[in-house]
Amino acid sequence: MTVPLTLLGLLEREPSHGYDLKRDYDAYFGRGKPLSFGQVYSTLSRLARDGKVVISEVEPGEGPDRKRYIITDAGATEVDAWLTEPVEPEPHLQTTLFAKVTLALMLGRPAEEYLDTQRAAHLRRMRELTEIKRTGGLVDALLADHGLFHLEADLRWIELTAARLDTLAKEVRR
Repeated sequence: MTVPLTLLGLLEREPSHGYDLKRDYDAYFGRGKPLSFGQVYSTLSRLARDGKVVISEVEPGEGPDRKRYIITDAGATEVDAWLTEPVEPEPHLQTTLFAKVTLALMLGRPAEEYLDTQRAAHLRRMRELTEIKRTGGLVDALLADHGLFHLEADLRWIELTAARLDTLAKEVRR
């Protein structure tokens, strides 16, 4: 996800301070990977430099002055263009999973053990996501579903690859 465009989208919703933007980003988009304050403020600085946001008012705070950011027409145009463009489907033709299995076979290492370990890690993560779905709200459930579907696809690939390891080993050891 692109942080600058997401912050611009949040600003299109309403003018905000950096602290509020971080809070909203983390609440909706930062599950498992919250933004640092440094990233928020450096991104806002670049957006201001590029004419996509302006500072509307500066208020004294307990620490540094609090700046309220407003999206400009140029920023709103960029958000609109971003939202209307489809996300590029990623075919994942060179995944880390594939590279590890292939290299393990090339090097005469136990690829099946790697697949078993990876399967266990995927199942562990699936249990975590299922618990998030069970106990969280709609946003959490939708994000967990997205992750679960990807993990299910990986598990299908792991099973298919495990069944073909001998054939793949012959091909990559030539």
